Amino acid sequence: MPIFLFIFIVMPIAEMAVLIQVGSVIGVFNTIGFVLLTAVVGAWLLRQQGLATLLKANQRLNSGELPAKEVAEGLILAVGGVLLLTPGFITDAVGFLCLLPFSRHWLAAQALKRMVATNTSGGFYFRAGGGQNPFGQDPFGDSGNPFGRQRPFDRDNNRDIIEGEYSDETETNHDRLDKK
Repeated sequence: MPIFLFIFIVMPIAEMAVLIQVGSVIGVFNTIGFVLLTAVVGAWLLRQQGLATLLKANQRLNSGELPAKEVAEGLILAVGGVLLLTPGFITDAVGFLCLLPFSRHWLAAQALKRMVATNTSGGFYFRAGGGQNPFGQDPFGDSGNPFGRQRPFDRDNNRDIIEGEYSDETETNHDRLDKK
């Protein structure tokens, strides 16, 4: 609840106070022009950084790796873009921090530290914020799974493959006519 109080009450009041102060120093039209300029520069920077992050994620996927860092950076870029489109100098400052590569990399690293992905006995578990599995079992099958043991990421599960040859021995109408 405190985060919503901050976002919807404290931030708009702080933004209005800063806009009024800046407007009284540099003028109303200059303030509006500066807010529009930050939105245009932010949109350009978002496009440039977003494409670069998308290309890096695509390269990681093609090499068979999970692009966790790139996904986190993509989310930070989206938040930064929204903040830059929101009128105000405080949101613009935070939005630019989200778009600049060095601060975005740091924010993504901090976010990834809080997330845990483990592979235990062939199963996979992911949880934001770290900690143990709240259900006390492997989500892909443990003793409590009604569907039995499942190992979707196990590549050595070749024991269910049956090899053999076959031949079609069904009779066609042509074969039946030849017998008569």
